[in-house]
Amino acid sequence: MAATKTVFMGLPSKKVGNQFQKLNGDDNAFFPRSTAIHAGDKVSFVVTGFHTLDLPAKGVSPLALLAPTGTTLAGQNDAAGQPFWFNGQPELGFNPPLLASGFGKHFTYTGAKRVESGLPVANNPKPVLVTFKKAGTYTYFCDVHAGMKGTIHVLAKSHKVPSAAADAKSVATQAANALKILKSINQTTVGSSVVQIGASGKNGVESFNFFPATSTVKVGTTVTFRMPVTSTEVHTATTGPGNPLTDPNSYLGQLAATFTLPVIAGAAVYPSDQPGGTPASLTPTLHGNGFWNSGVLDTNINSPLPGANQVTFAGAGTYTFYCLIHPFMKATVNVTS
Repeated sequence: MAATKTVFMGLPSKKVGNQFQKLNGDDNAFFPRSTAIHAGDKVSFVVTGFHTLDLPAKGVSPLALLAPTGTTLAGQNDAAGQPFWFNGQPELGFNPPLLASGFGKHFTYTGAKRVESGLPVANNPKPVLVTFKKAGTYTYFCDVHAGMKGTIHVLAKSHKVPSAAADAKSVATQAANALKILKSINQTTVGSSVVQIGASGKNGVESFNFFPATSTVKVGTTVTFRMPVTSTEVHTATTGPGNPLTDPNSYLGQLAATFTLPVIAGAAVYPSDQPGGTPASLTPTLHGNGFWNSGVLDTNINSPLPGANQVTFAGAGTYTFYCLIHPFMKATVNVTS
């Protein structure tokens, strides 16, 4: 009879998840990263984080997370009533194929047609079950986190495959190694006038902390907000009225909420100030309410998004920065005269 093996799309258990959560981290990885089965066997892909399963057709790339909606942004004004620079730019939203759910469904994969789970937006989505009928090696991806991938080795029935106990041991070892990496990257230090949005390690391990979490600079200092070089995440560095985590009705809270909608607000996804020129001068009245946004940043070489943005602190005060995508991430910059 055909056997079924399990691959976790994210951390493999609540216990492991709690260990990572205590350190404000995660591992954008499949557990195990490599799975061997016999032709005709099934793999149950169990989602445990915000990940997708993308098994592309042979020779086809994984899907992009964001895509133009076909609409051009217009009438986008800041709190002072002035038009934002990104009017005329494409409106962006989640790639439509990712909004169709494959969770709870059973697919057969031969390499001829993509198998896609879509985004896990429903509560407690059921596993995606995939039967692999042809021998071969197949690579699958997460469309949310570029670089997150796994491999299925489909062997003829004459070959041995690891037992369930051996697979479980592999998963436990992978998780233990990832936790060690997280503890190490949580000690990240950066140079002066730099704030790093998170930290990344091998095999998709991510820390959801700003480095440093608190800094002090003088008026006139230009600070670079940058992504970790090897990150599989996307982040923003954003300051303005409200705490997006605790006050969803605030200015920042409303922008952050659009990352859960099919279409994302222009002021959430684009930099608040046109890139390519002199860094914006941040004061408590920039854009009428002290708003500045790096825009969505990542380090994926196939992405048009930048990996960093700069801002000059032109007014004394205390500025709190959040990631609009992960609102629990917070940094404070104290600006003195």
